[in-house]
Amino acid sequence: MNRDLQGHYITISTVGEKAQAFVPAPLPPTPPIEWSSELREKFDQALLALGRLDSVSVLLPDTSLFLYMYVRKEAVLSSMIEGTQSSLSDLLLFEFEHQPGVPLDDVQEVSNYVAALNHGLNRLNEDFPISLRLLKEIHSVLLSKGRGKECDPGEFRRSQNWIGGSRPGTAAFVPPPPEYVQECMGKLELFLHDQPEKTSVLIKAALAHVQFETIHPFLDGNGRLGRLIITLLLCSERVLKEPMLYLSLYFKTHRQRYYELLNEVRLTGDWEAWLDFFADAVIHTATQAVETAQQLMKLSAEDGQRINGLKRISGSAHLIHKVMLERPMASPNWIQEKTQLSPATVNACLRELEQLGIVEEVTGQKRNRLYSYVEYIRIMNEGTELPR
Repeated sequence: MNRDLQGHYITISTVGEKAQAFVPAPLPPTPPIEWSSELREKFDQALLALGRLDSVSVLLPDTSLFLYMYVRKEAVLSSMIEGTQSSLSDLLLFEFEHQPGVPLDDVQEVSNYVAALNHGLNRLNEDFPISLRLLKEIHSVLLSKGRGKECDPGEFRRSQNWIGGSRPGTAAFVPPPPEYVQECMGKLELFLHDQPEKTSVLIKAALAHVQFETIHPFLDGNGRLGRLIITLLLCSERVLKEPMLYLSLYFKTHRQRYYELLNEVRLTGDWEAWLDFFADAVIHTATQAVETAQQLMKLSAEDGQRINGLKRISGSAHLIHKVMLERPMASPNWIQEKTQLSPATVNACLRELEQLGIVEEVTGQKRNRLYSYVEYIRIMNEGTELPR
């Protein structure tokens, strides 16, 4: 359905030229969304897919093991959309204070994302509502170290920004002028809190994501935070017990279509096409996450069987296998701390696990060695491979 422009333009003057900045109308859309039977059915399928994903988190022997890597995978993908070059392995190396194969700033950005997501989830666990205050807190963690720290972490912007092009006059899109940001975000907060009317959570996440990207309230980090809002909303409204849905890979794969649809919403109010795309993203991503979790459970069981064949040291090797499920790149010292095994036992077991092809030493050094749980990382890496 074509509506009118979903907001209004304001003429701004920058560097001696005029440009048109867009101020979005508050949510929910008017006239209301037209729910065709196809669109309604697709949202039903998306909710079913989320239900299956949520039930997998109950089946996993230890959800935290899966989440540790899953959150990191999302951090890599979401940052990759913004142009960083960090891989999952780079991030794991960085967390162990080993030198990643890419610029440190790139990996720092990804590491900040992990911290920002965890901060948001911890606050939700304290029953803190999704609010402007929480978004500012998450943003301040997201930009706390590395490149973003010059961009007013935790503060709405006080200057004009734009998307694409070298200046507002040549930009693909110019968000609202800074003096409108607080008001636009205030109205978005009301919508998140079901004012003026209650909106079901999946639709709310879809609409709020577009609105946040349109307002672009911060100087930097808007894309990453806009994607995070989706997961945080689903967790805060208890659709998901664990943060297991991340749409970054889908948005990255269908990048061109994603940007076209955001623009279509602003210009013609075609929310229905965006909602159709969003439901597809949820169905596809939730289904993939279930498959990944099942692959990891299968891998864990099969490797456990192989470790049984080690006879004399199988008990110690099982302990090491368990902690490497928790952190699939680890140093012998860390393993020793976690398992309380002696250095000699840890090293003997790692040699045996290497013989079985379960782990692999990745530094090639005699000291400060690191071992990678090869197949586990390969499964998690799907979709994050970097063109080298």
